[in-house]
Formats: sequence, structure tokens, C-alpha cells
Amino acid sequence: MTGAGTAQRAPARTHRLVAAAALNGALVVAEVVAGVDAHSSALLSDAGHNLSDVAAIGLSLAAVRWARRPRSELRTYGNHRGTILAALANATVLVAVTFLIVAVAVDRLLHPVTVHGGLVSEVAGASLVVNVAAALALREPGHDLNLRSIALHMTADALSAVAVLVAGIVVVIAGPRGDLADPAASLAVALLVLVQAVRVVRESTGVLLESTPSDVDLAGLRMALASVEGVSEVHDLHVWSLSSDYRALSAHLVLAGHPSLEDAQAIGAAVRERVTVPLGIAHTTFEMECERCDDELDDPCSVDEPVPAHALGTHDSGSWAPLGSDPGGGAAPSNRPA
Repeated sequence: MTGAGTAQRAPARTHRLVAAAALNGALVVAEVVAGVDAHSSALLSDAGHNLSDVAAIGLSLAAVRWARRPRSELRTYGNHRGTILAALANATVLVAVTFLIVAVAVDRLLHPVTVHGGLVSEVAGASLVVNVAAALALREPGHDLNLRSIALHMTADALSAVAVLVAGIVVVIAGPRGDLADPAASLAVALLVLVQAVRVVRESTGVLLESTPSDVDLAGLRMALASVEGVSEVHDLHVWSLSSDYRALSAHLVLAGHPSLEDAQAIGAAVRERVTVPLGIAHTTFEMECERCDDELDDPCSVDEPVPAHALGTHDSGSWAPLGSDPGGGAAPSNRPA
């Protein structure tokens, strides 16, 4: 998706996130009160998930607003990475909350308490309705990791509510003999949530590390670009994501013959058209070459070694002067022998 498409969806996402936060805030209060009264670790674990949801939604709302801010001289690509940082933070928090719930559930397995199954079932049923509604409200086409991380929270809570509901019914039917069903349900849900949370963490980390998107075949893309009329070779090809909705591409294009600047620009436009819509590339950068980079090197266009900061010149109060120049306006020192 292009950056414009992301901006168009932002207001709708904001409204849905606010609604989900309000529903979960009310649910947390109800579950904490009922969980304490019913002595249910499953209800309290569900309340913990929902409380993390409220915090996660707040973080995601801030990220959506942040991403909509215009780019600047400081952030020339804009603030798209804000949503990825929010997704990573939300998934990480969910992992931490899940481990806490596992600890409480294990303690209840080792030290069983009497659970009021009827109250547990009633509150779990209400929780299920709320979380399913919130998860459905946050669904949309695409793969936005920020919304996915929130939807994961909602789905995890819906699954938790199902498990708690079943545990409450078991306690009602079996009596004290079914008390262990309550912490057992918490452990089952924790495992499912942990797997999904780790997946979001991995995908968010991949975006932050500028990995090639999983649905992009770089070798096939290179062949597709090289098949454009006027292009004889493609190398130093990079595709990465700034966010789930914003992708960028850069490449060196070796042009056939020695075309004019106007012809080279037309070839670049044709290559851009080849990738923009099919791969959702929002930003492309092409370096046109009549001859390939130095073929004597194994990888002529590899990323250069980092240049020490002192070799780049001075940087003071927003001004930059190249090495060898006099920031004060005097003559540059000469390297010639006297």
C-alpha cells in the first residue's frame, strides 16, 4: 500500500481503537471484581490480558497519530516506523503478561482453591462477547503489524474467555473436583497466546532490521526488472519496509547502449510501474548505469564500511563543513609540500 493509502485509513483506525479501548476498560473492572469474589485465577488472568489491551491500544493510538505527522528534515522518511515500534512493544508486553499468568496458574494448580463456577461462567461469557466484537472491529485487509498486535490481544482474550467459560461450566458440573480446570484453562490459553506474540515480535524485528518482506522473491523481482525494455542488468537490489503499509525499493539499473537522459528517465518510469502496484512499493530509488560497477570486485555495490565521524567534517549547531575546509571562512589547509 502507498503512503497515501495509509493516511486515508488512519482516522478509521483511530475510531476503532478508541471503541476497543472503552470496551476493554469496562471489562477489566468487571473481571477484577468478579475474579476476587469467585476466587478465579482464570478470570483474573483474563482481566490481566484485558488491562494490557487497554495500555496496548493507547500505545497504538499514539503510534497511528505519530505516523500521520508530515516528514521533516530530521525524519526524511516520515514517522512510519512508529507503528512498528508500537507493535513490538505490545507483543513484548503480552509475552510478559503471559508468563505472569502462567506463574499464577501454576500456583493455583499446586495450591487449589474453591472456585465459584457460576459467577466465572457468567463473566467469561460477557468477556467473550466483548472481545470477539473488538477483534472483528479491528480486522481490515492488509498486514498492518500495529493493528495485528492489537487484534492479537483481542483474539487472545477471546480464547481466554472461552477457556474460562468452559472451566466455569466444569466447576459447576463437577463441584470442588473441577477446581483445577480453572488454572488449567489459563495455562492452555497462555501457550496459544505466547506463540502468536512471538510471531509478531519476530515480524516487527524483521521490519526494524530492514529485512526483505517475506512475500517478495528477490531473485524473481530482479529478473522481472531486467526484463523491462532498455534494462540489461539489475544489481544492488534492496526491498525493505518502513511499516506494514509502506515499502521502499532501491536498485542499480544497467541500461542497454548509451541512452539519452530523457530515454533513461522513461526506462526508470517503466521499471517503477512494474513494481509499484504488484508489490505495493511506495518509494523507489534507481541508479542508472551505462556500465556496471567495477567488475573486479566480488560485490561492487556492497554497503561501504562505516566512515568515522571525525572523517566527515565538523557538525556544530546544525552546520556541516567537509574535511579540509575552514568553518570560519578561511582558506583550506593545503596538503602540498612546502
